[in-house]
Amino acid sequence: MPEAQLATFRDPAGSLRIAGDRALRRVRPELASPALRFLDSDLARTWVAQGCLIGTRFIPGPDGGLTLEHPRVFFPSYPWEWTPSAWVAAAQLTLDLCDALFDHGLILKDATPLNVLFQGSQPVFVDVLSIDARDPHSPLWLAYAQFVRTFLLPLAAYKYLGWPLAASMHKRDGYEPADLAPYLTRWQKWRQPFRSLVTVPLMLERNGAQAAQNTARVRQEPEAALTVLRRNLAMLRKDLEMLAPGRGNASRWSRYTETADHYTAEDQKRKQRFVREALAISQVRHVLDLGANTGVFSRIAAEAGATVVAWDTDVEAAEQNRIEAARQNLPIVSLVANPARPTSAVGWRNAESLALLDRARGRFDCVLMLGLIHHLLLSEQIPLEEIASLLRELTTRWAVMEWVPAKDPRFQDLLRGRDDLYGHLNETVFLRAIENHFTVVQRETLPNGRVLFLLQAR
Repeated sequence: MPEAQLATFRDPAGSLRIAGDRALRRVRPELASPALRFLDSDLARTWVAQGCLIGTRFIPGPDGGLTLEHPRVFFPSYPWEWTPSAWVAAAQLTLDLCDALFDHGLILKDATPLNVLFQGSQPVFVDVLSIDARDPHSPLWLAYAQFVRTFLLPLAAYKYLGWPLAASMHKRDGYEPADLAPYLTRWQKWRQPFRSLVTVPLMLERNGAQAAQNTARVRQEPEAALTVLRRNLAMLRKDLEMLAPGRGNASRWSRYTETADHYTAEDQKRKQRFVREALAISQVRHVLDLGANTGVFSRIAAEAGATVVAWDTDVEAAEQNRIEAARQNLPIVSLVANPARPTSAVGWRNAESLALLDRARGRFDCVLMLGLIHHLLLSEQIPLEEIASLLRELTTRWAVMEWVPAKDPRFQDLLRGRDDLYGHLNETVFLRAIENHFTVVQRETLPNGRVLFLLQAR
């Protein structure tokens, strides 16, 4: 991973860089004093113990500066890779922390999904410098509009307009109400949540800067100001409840395990047994599950004691994986991600948010690639040698793979008459493609003809 590039610089109070398994945040104490006092409080220690706030160690500098040392989150992910329920969980955490800070004379000075990372299915607040002193006479949460732009409007566009959450990658500070307004029907504009998120804000914009100046001058007694703040957070919670994803949504792949007619119950049983035995042999700690679908094998790996990162291109399948991981409290990060079309680096000089593959290389001692290779070969047209090379880059030691022969019905579905190009692919060709990268430790042919391999990196 190009760690030298992983840094932030937008906050005047400090900057962040990664060094091994630590995140080091250089801060200017005079600009971050409220946050520093809070991090040394009992409430902060309680949140760290609960896992909702990143841990912090203070390291004084010889020049009077200060460095905050945080443990590195194993696999950082970005909102454009999250499932809908992950967005909601991150938003709920942001509101919960902000609400609790009020009683301590503090507030969040910004509110964006980029302040949150995930440890398994649990959101963790990591931007400790966004904690600031609260003016007791002000009823305003200055980050209110940012919360709407970066959390609520993307969720509303996803749920009601069908816009992918991945599109948020191109909107660092979220959507503006005007971005959504042209796509709403007259009926939608005056119904919640769009009435409060889009229509009313656009009407208020007509009063422009003068209204903003008048609002900024609002002063109230501390008790009244706190009541208004909490009421506004309650309104945001109501909007968030409306935008939570529905249950039981189906997609092409979200019911794959139940409807896969090319697998008998015996095939499934033997495949799961092979994977369990392979994980027992390899004793892995960090697993990347490529094409994880709804997470059957992600959960097997987690139950074997591994921390798991699961990638799948289907939003609903990845969502089911995350929901089940949360229900069972398993260490699984379920992301909407495609190894054939991986998330690119974005931000200033492509250095603020790292590319998906850069975050993955060298982080996993085992990669699962089950029921995926024929999609890479036929749908993405990736040569076998390239697949083997990428697999070797992603694992430091082990891989569990499933070879899908040309006669397999799903291979035939994807072949689409291109027998002259791909019909020659067989197990021998596959083994020749991986021999420079892996040795075969175990092999098993399932009754349906698919072949499972435990591979060890050379």
